[in-house]
Amino acid sequence: MNATWMILGMAAITVAIKATIFVLGGRIVFPPLLQQALGFVPVTVLTAIIVPMILAPHGEGLELTWRNPQLVAAIAAVLVCAGTRRQLLTIVVALCVFFGWQFGVLAT
Repeated sequence: MNATWMILGMAAITVAIKATIFVLGGRIVFPPLLQQALGFVPVTVLTAIIVPMILAPHGEGLELTWRNPQLVAAIAAVLVCAGTRRQLLTIVVALCVFFGWQFGVLAT
């Protein structure tokens, strides 16, 4: 029951914050430093979600081996992105490496 109250409380706080910003709209002016910091929030949240899935895909500690297809695909994605700066190519290469590694290299 405590988890339910915690989730409801977090939902209420999130709705209150978003509703306040939506209702007040352009009347709130954030300082430039805060505006710059808020620009990093999406990257930070995405990193916090993705990195544990890459480094510990089974949730049982770090798997920093060649038998971790998520890690191999992530390394390929970083290299392709750094070399080409093309998002769609990066996604396609990462998916091909992941599935090729999962069903080709590790299946044997």
